[in-house]
Amino acid sequence: MTRSARLAGIGSFLPSCLVPNAQLAARMDTSDEWIRTRTGIRQRYFAEPGTTTSDLAAEAGARAMKSAGLAEVDAVVLATTTPDRPCPATAPVVAAKLGLAGRPAFDVQAVCTGFVYALATACGLLAMGCVDTVLVIGAETFSTILNPADRATSVIFGDGAGAMVLRSGQAAGNGAVGNGAVGPFDLGSDGTGQDLITVRAGGAEQRRSGSAPAPGDEYFSMAGREVFRQAVEHMAQSARAVLGQVGWQAGDIDWLACHQANLRILVRLADVLGIPEARVLANIAEVGNTSAASIPLAIDQAYRAGRFKAGDRLLLSAFGGGLTWGSTVLTWPDLTHP
Repeated sequence: MTRSARLAGIGSFLPSCLVPNAQLAARMDTSDEWIRTRTGIRQRYFAEPGTTTSDLAAEAGARAMKSAGLAEVDAVVLATTTPDRPCPATAPVVAAKLGLAGRPAFDVQAVCTGFVYALATACGLLAMGCVDTVLVIGAETFSTILNPADRATSVIFGDGAGAMVLRSGQAAGNGAVGNGAVGPFDLGSDGTGQDLITVRAGGAEQRRSGSAPAPGDEYFSMAGREVFRQAVEHMAQSARAVLGQVGWQAGDIDWLACHQANLRILVRLADVLGIPEARVLANIAEVGNTSAASIPLAIDQAYRAGRFKAGDRLLLSAFGGGLTWGSTVLTWPDLTHP
């Protein structure tokens, strides 16, 4: 295959409802200090009543298309764990809101690894010649599945969306060298860990059990300590694998752009990989854990802050429910600064 995927535009969107730690502390057994010391989070944003995941996704997608100078794209791939409805997929709704009715559009569900999986899927579409441009979006309204009484999860997550436009280009060598090049990828999963990050109720398993869901099973739950351990382990292994594919060393990385799960995870992963903490992109203090939206959201905010220059090498890595994990690399393009 001689076609590669290249970043052509980027955008993000946050809802307007700012929720500082103090607001959560006022209604549950926690404090601003407890939240900050364990997660690094100071605030997050929640979608307003009536605002859906497709609304956030469409706004981020529109901004990415504007960044790319495109009025339309050939396909839409949406990574989300919080679709507007269990059926149908949300991506076709997003496409319609963007004036892209008739284009192929579908969802990818890999929880916090979703955006990396969606990028890999989009790169495959481009490499096969199915399309010439793909809008890849990560969007979540995680506030809709959080248990308001559970401080272990409710203080961590926020809502938001981030998007990238990928365009086909000529492959150069291993595909990771050149202006805006995305890939290669390393992806993995382990379904034996499905109970570590889950919403137990609402799916076929629970509905076919013949029993009503247990109290709280309709909410998101997470085994934090074990997730921490496995997140660092699997992201490190995956990151090393993708660096090996492209022939880069940790010292070649200008920016580590990982899923914003927890500040301590980001710091620990950088230490394990041997990447200076100063090169870690971290916006979790301001927006919380936005699941599938976190990587493009962090990258877009850093781009708009003027932190990248053309040719910078980014390492992207994520870990999420499934269990799933994945990594890729991106060479920053010469985008017009917003």
